[in-house]
Amino acid sequence: MLENSDKIKPKVLAVCISDIKGTPKKQMTGAELRPDWGLVGDAHAASGKRQVSLLAIESINKMKEQGVDVGFGSFAENITTQGINLVGLPVGQKLRIGPEAILQVSQIGKECHGRCAVYYQIGDCIMPREGIFAAVIKGGRIKDGDKIEIL
Repeated sequence: MLENSDKIKPKVLAVCISDIKGTPKKQMTGAELRPDWGLVGDAHAASGKRQVSLLAIESINKMKEQGVDVGFGSFAENITTQGINLVGLPVGQKLRIGPEAILQVSQIGKECHGRCAVYYQIGDCIMPREGIFAAVIKGGRIKDGDKIEIL
């Protein structure tokens, strides 16, 4: 099952960018996804397989339940989602976000070679375990509340 057990429709809760890698990102009202690049203005935007990062609010809430004060962008994720089991998606899966943007899952989790600023600020980083990465196949503007569709 790719959606969560509450049958919440998959959607974007937040779009976040940062101009420095490895740091928490700031929530924007929306942003432009550029094909084979990522989110315009984000430090991670570049050609390659890790153009955009996604993390579920359900993962962030696990940290909140442990008493950690975190929110959108705290784990340096570009897109915070709701209602979709991100780590259950296979590499290669395509997702439509909003009316036109299409992402393709390129990596599940990541290996951390060192502790980033997020780890030092929060004491843990869930991106390596529960975040995913995607390449932008088709660009477009995305914003909070946009529907996510598994293609």
